[in-house]
Amino acid sequence: MKKFFAFTVVSLAIFYMQVNAQEIRLFQPFKKGDRIVFEGNSITHGGHYHSYVWLYYMTHFPDRRIQIFNCGIGGDVAGDMYKRLSTDVFAKKPTVIFLTFGMNDAGYYEFLKPNAAELAAKNVTKSYNSYKEIEGRLKAYTQAKKVIMSSSPFDETAKLKSTVFPGKNEAMLRIDSFQEASAKKNGWGFIDLNRLMTAINEREQKTDSSFTLEGQGRIHPDDDGHLVMAYFILKAQGLVDKDVADIGIDAKNKKMDQSVNCHISQLTISPRVIRFNYLANSLPYPVDTMVRGWGEVKPESAALSVIPFMKEFDNEKLTVKGLPEGKYLLKMDGEKIGEWPAQALEEGINLAKQTKTPEYQQALAIMELNEERWEIEKRLRDYLWMEYSFLQDKGLLFKDNRAAIDSVISASKTNIFVRGNMGAYFAGHYKNVRQTWENEMNLLVNKIYAINKPITHLVELERIQ
Repeated sequence: MKKFFAFTVVSLAIFYMQVNAQEIRLFQPFKKGDRIVFEGNSITHGGHYHSYVWLYYMTHFPDRRIQIFNCGIGGDVAGDMYKRLSTDVFAKKPTVIFLTFGMNDAGYYEFLKPNAAELAAKNVTKSYNSYKEIEGRLKAYTQAKKVIMSSSPFDETAKLKSTVFPGKNEAMLRIDSFQEASAKKNGWGFIDLNRLMTAINEREQKTDSSFTLEGQGRIHPDDDGHLVMAYFILKAQGLVDKDVADIGIDAKNKKMDQSVNCHISQLTISPRVIRFNYLANSLPYPVDTMVRGWGEVKPESAALSVIPFMKEFDNEKLTVKGLPEGKYLLKMDGEKIGEWPAQALEEGINLAKQTKTPEYQQALAIMELNEERWEIEKRLRDYLWMEYSFLQDKGLLFKDNRAAIDSVISASKTNIFVRGNMGAYFAGHYKNVRQTWENEMNLLVNKIYAINKPITHLVELERIQ
């Protein structure tokens, strides 16, 4: 958090200029009943960005129930994604489809060879040809709105021990260009994650050469990078400054100045105590401080030092002007939240930063339930990796028979990816197990939408000095 407070006005201004200079084709926020699919590779398969987007909707729009599906498969290129459109994407009857690819399409060790430029050009052409097939299918699927996202970048500039593939990200930007052109031509949404995230990496590396949003391997973002990805998705939906709530009280004149996205009742103002009932229409977004992913080093909360997420998407502001000088104790439902001087309350405090508030604790329970849902869905995607990435080309897609099992066992001896997903496959190849996973996820989502409704809290502000 120290770097956040060390930001200068100039560096923030540069950041906003970089963001605004990139191409983002706006698209509408999700509406109640939407079924949203994110199709991608391992960054989607094992990533949190789509889960964070859903958590934002779960807390900020508690009555706007939606369904978000992870349709990522690790290792996929555009051609692989084309092959599973019908069985994996369209089968979910989506009303919104996000498509993101490019990291694997560009290649890896080709960039260490003498003819790297030639090999990269072939990879880009192959990706383009595969995408044209996808584009045709997406255009024909008129039931859903479409959004194209470029891949998050391959970080070639961070000072890390992992291998650098010189020129890989430039090849990814060429893929990015035909994605953007297609989105413009078809009137689809577009988010240039590559350039947007690269701009942050380059800015931060000026003071910390090892900084990256792409994890220690330069490819897979840690959870902080996934919050940055979610941030740009929400930004592209025009949801900036949709406050959790904005409460304004004029203590001197004993009246409310404003109550945005909330309802204030039974306001009483005495020389020492301000008291009122507070019912917000939203809950704060609970930013996770735990490192969740395997092999990751940075939690979601680390992103707060590089993007203005709290200011733009998680603002629950309480402003009290006209208070006598002194220190004031804030309590909610009788529990101490914190102490502030009159000047700080005059300027306004963000209650979403106060983890002790009852509404924040309510949101944390939702976050944990959403994490449980994410874990189960990730297990299902691990099972599907085996189906699409290994068994499909052997003519054993969804056979789940003895021949499929024997093939998996045999390959696991030499293929680390098969070995890594073998446990999920052995469990998931039973239909009853998969149905149970689906039922568990539905149960968790039902519970989330049962407990995510804001409730009325008693707020007391007492002068203690």
